[in-house]
Amino acid sequence: MVGHYIPNKGKRNMYCSPNFTTKKALKTAVAEKKEVTVFSPGPFPCPQNGKVSLEGPHYPQPHKWYATATVENGRVVKVS
Repeated sequence: MVGHYIPNKGKRNMYCSPNFTTKKALKTAVAEKKEVTVFSPGPFPCPQNGKVSLEGPHYPQPHKWYATATVENGRVVKVS
């Protein structure tokens, strides 16, 4: 597809829980210190610390947002 941009192409993208429909909702939840965790939809393990790539909402819905998040002890602490 010409002009179609897929962020983090070639990297493993993770999902977050709860399943946010927008990136704004994810950022708001993290800013309000609500519990947001990440998981891998595939067979590969999800990092518990460091940076991860997120996408949402979950399959089978079409992915509408992508983000990079910092995870500490399995919880999202920052979203960019």
